Amino acid sequence: MTALQSNTLKPDTLKPQKIYLKDYKRPNFMIDHVDLIIQVFDDKTLVISTLTLSRQDVGDLVLFGRGLDLLALQINGQNLTCSDYVVDDEQLLIKNTAQFGDKFTLSSQVKIHPENNTSLEGLYGAGEGDEMMFVTQCEPEGFRKITYFLDRPDVLATYHTRLEADKKFPTLLANGNLVEQGELADNRHYAVWEDPTKKPSYLFACVVADLAVLTDHYTTIEGREVLLQVYAKPQNINQCHVAMQALKDAMHWDEAEYGRAYDLDRYMIVAVSQFNMGAMENKGLNIFNTSCVLSSPDTTTDRRNFTVKAVIAHEYFHNWTGNRITCRDWFQLCLKEGFTVFRDQSFSATLHSPAVQRIDDVAVLKAHQFPEDLGPLAHPPRPDHFVEINNFYTATVYEKGAEIVRMIANTLGKEKFRQGTDEYFRRYDGQAVTVEDLLSALSVSGVDVMPFLDWYTQPATPVLSGRFSQNGQMLDITLAQTIRKVADYPPPKNLPIPVKMAIFNRSTGELVLEDLLLLNTAKQTFSFDKIDFDPVISLLRDFSAPVDLHFEQSDADLAFLMQYETNGFNRWQAAQTLVNRVLTGIGDSEVYFDALQKCLAKLTNDTNNIDTNNIDTNNIDLGQNDLMLASRLLDIPTERELASVINHAYDPSAVKQRRDKLIQTLAVILTDFWQQAYQNLPITEYQDTAYAMGKRAWRNIVLDMALHAGLKEAQQWAVDQYHHANCMSERLGGLVAALNHDLPKKDALLADFYQRFGKDKLAMDLWFSVQANSDKTSVAQIFALLEHTDFDINTPNRVRAVIGGLLAQPTKLWQAQSLEWFMGLIVILDKRNPLLASRLLQGLSNYHTLIEPLKSEAKQILTKYQNDVQSKNVIETLQNMLNEN
Repeated sequence: MTALQSNTLKPDTLKPQKIYLKDYKRPNFMIDHVDLIIQVFDDKTLVISTLTLSRQDVGDLVLFGRGLDLLALQINGQNLTCSDYVVDDEQLLIKNTAQFGDKFTLSSQVKIHPENNTSLEGLYGAGEGDEMMFVTQCEPEGFRKITYFLDRPDVLATYHTRLEADKKFPTLLANGNLVEQGELADNRHYAVWEDPTKKPSYLFACVVADLAVLTDHYTTIEGREVLLQVYAKPQNINQCHVAMQALKDAMHWDEAEYGRAYDLDRYMIVAVSQFNMGAMENKGLNIFNTSCVLSSPDTTTDRRNFTVKAVIAHEYFHNWTGNRITCRDWFQLCLKEGFTVFRDQSFSATLHSPAVQRIDDVAVLKAHQFPEDLGPLAHPPRPDHFVEINNFYTATVYEKGAEIVRMIANTLGKEKFRQGTDEYFRRYDGQAVTVEDLLSALSVSGVDVMPFLDWYTQPATPVLSGRFSQNGQMLDITLAQTIRKVADYPPPKNLPIPVKMAIFNRSTGELVLEDLLLLNTAKQTFSFDKIDFDPVISLLRDFSAPVDLHFEQSDADLAFLMQYETNGFNRWQAAQTLVNRVLTGIGDSEVYFDALQKCLAKLTNDTNNIDTNNIDTNNIDLGQNDLMLASRLLDIPTERELASVINHAYDPSAVKQRRDKLIQTLAVILTDFWQQAYQNLPITEYQDTAYAMGKRAWRNIVLDMALHAGLKEAQQWAVDQYHHANCMSERLGGLVAALNHDLPKKDALLADFYQRFGKDKLAMDLWFSVQANSDKTSVAQIFALLEHTDFDINTPNRVRAVIGGLLAQPTKLWQAQSLEWFMGLIVILDKRNPLLASRLLQGLSNYHTLIEPLKSEAKQILTKYQNDVQSKNVIETLQNMLNEN
């Protein structure tokens, strides 16, 4: 092929513009098949693509491309001249294609520079020197950084990929099945991969690296023998066994719960240290952030170990809910992500206490999604417009999207929901579809769930208010919903809100009645007869709808539920509601302290006498000995969580003072309890079980509270726990306690941790994080961590480890100097990694709730940096933040 010169479009056509769902139109062309040759060299990569196109509608052929140096262009083997096309920084327009008929091939050759690609999108180099590897991230629009293409999710094609590289990169991977490999001149080699499944380009993946591999096999319910491979750097391959087992567990679970079997002969996972996401579900070749695939007791906390299992499952479940059935357009992102999050949450509930899993799900939702709904970045799970789609990989799309599916599943019941999902997979396999298509299939049982569409299309968290009255043996519960109007969106509609509820007998503590109420109007009264006792009502059990519940309950009612609710989630929710009342000055602290003490005593009774060999650790009783639940009941809302529920005149210092005082008072009141509890929790041999995880979580909380209580021996407990730990959760618990309580040996422990784990990148992320998150670390010290020799601005995990600590501490974050430093970092990241910059910037989105003068100072600083950012990602986020709703 012959190199070509290019024409350019006028710059004013390249300004960021809003894209609207209402303007969706199918593409003029489909791409049926893709032949790719990717030739990787040290200083460049050449990509030769041959696209088999078929016309769908009249019009020119417009392909997207970004950062590409076009070298050659042909149609049906015929070289194109400069008059045949127009190219700019974002697209390639080919004119007069009608002369080639309705089917033709387009071949192009481009040069790219993945070795200099710091955005971590498209094909990019991760690592340096001997650690360098080349890897892809194509969701949502990264494929256009590899070659000119219609990289939109409704364009599905089969792929034939040939990778060529120096033999110093022995690992050459792509989607599908390996069909050929061999030697080339100049110490190079190649591998050819064939993916027989039609997929959108965002699911394309390839890896060029030097990796070790852990191999296993799985036989599906259809009898297919599947080769399972987990790839990682040689020094990390021994940390891949948890991921491998989680993959097999997920494959079995999906077969049992949804009847879905894997469809290819090979399933690969690759661990990458420099990765913006947690993981990516590319067909047959999942690319993972190392933090979501590597796990070992010595270097990984229990929470991270559990996250590995959940994320492995999430990406595997995408094979059907995302890959086999994909999105018609990016507005439908919640279709694949919400459904798959619901599926991975359901899977995770089988790994430990289901109540604790639900608590964790809702804690994430309230900490991240509720604030989005309250602030200037509010948007529906299915937005109707965007400038940069990367900005909509949000808690609203993921977590709220999952809650909508959960509401539908609860409304239908297990049998009808399975009937609906079976119909969804049967009807739409191999297609790119919409939220409406999902709801249509789920309605096949005869129960119409289309009214839930409004949950997908309008923003804001509904406020569910309630009261009750009793007249003789008749009990009336009145529920009402209100939803705030969000600027640029239509007035909100009333939503269907499923409300799981229970009625208890106050005198006996007995559960008398359980029911599922469906509120689908503005206000509705539900009546119950034969209630001839003093009732205590529990609403929104298992958090049956993502709403802000305001129910007329006394502190005594909440204290009762903390002790007698049989639903573990609502036991936690009662504790959260009561402690929030105390923190805001409207609750009785004595009632809270008394109820918590009784509840903890019940849950932790005779802990040291338990025979763990006789416990069903995957289904722990919610009565005694659920230490994981006990640890969650002591969840005191963080400063950031408290900030998220205060939507006016938020004073970070005042909130912190109240929170600190509550913790201190609670610690002192239960001093004897902490002393006895810690002594009943000796460090034992490591086990990866739900009970053992609960015990370790509970030990760390008890240690922290004992130090707050001023127990002198607790200082030695922290040091001894650090040195005698059998796993990272125990060791980190000791280190965190030493740092947060400013113990004399904190510096020695911090230095010891560095010496032990200095070569382990994920463990070093913890080293940075515990310092950045410590109350004893100043703002200047946090930003000084960015200058440490081990800090790497090109590794998102490391950046988040430091800046996440600042975002978690509002009293430090909302200082003028802190914001100036923060925004200076955003400007740097904006030029290197816009996606990461935008997501970190979103941590400032609740500035509008601050008291004066903090609010005006924050807005002034944000406004000051508007002209210093360049990417669509950051420009859109900053503009939305400054345009308060």
